[in-house]
Amino acid sequence: EMIILELRGDELFVGAAVPVNRIATDPLVGRHAQALTEACELIAGPQVRNVATLGGNVAHALPAADGTIALLALNAEAEIASLAGNRRIPFKELFLGPGKSSLKHGKELLVGFYLSLQQNNQASCFKRIMRPQGVALPIINLAIWLEREKDTVKQIRIAVGPGAPTPWRATEAEKMMAGKPMNDETITAALEAVLAQIGFRSSPRRASADYRRHIVAGLFKDVLDSAWLRAK
Repeated sequence: EMIILELRGDELFVGAAVPVNRIATDPLVGRHAQALTEACELIAGPQVRNVATLGGNVAHALPAADGTIALLALNAEAEIASLAGNRRIPFKELFLGPGKSSLKHGKELLVGFYLSLQQNNQASCFKRIMRPQGVALPIINLAIWLEREKDTVKQIRIAVGPGAPTPWRATEAEKMMAGKPMNDETITAALEAVLAQIGFRSSPRRASADYRRHIVAGLFKDVLDSAWLRAK
């Protein structure tokens, strides 16, 4: 089951042991979870993507892991197996802190992820800003899923990393944008809400908090614009 990628009723199931490269090229993922396709295209290099798994990307519990940020915006559920049987939990409950997963070591196994199928006027997008000198560390990862109704944002999910000890959603901005027209005023207010809620810290290997705050504006508008156009 962990190596299966298939439609199950009105959901898409992605097994935890499916290689990242297979997810990046799978047409079902491309149709229903474009943010995940884009995240998987960016994980490590081509050789690593052939053997690395989405479950591994998630289980490391890093607050800015590409696959994790995409799955958070897509509102995934995780399936966990234990001696007591299998259960499903909201994706966010997998994380306790940087590098700390809630899975009980040796007693629980991450089986895979369930995603809702994409309906008309819904779309997602994932983009990131990297350090330029070949260090494979994202300065910021950002994923957005949204549903539009003509020129209005019906609903939206915004995941940003790193911005907290665990993978994180900009819930204040999401609430503020729901039901609003997509215009400069809405975008500016949403960005202010993201920056007010986010807890950027300075990292000697990645970037200063001030620099992150500065570049997140452009990245947010870029990802939002892409998801908005795709949802038409």
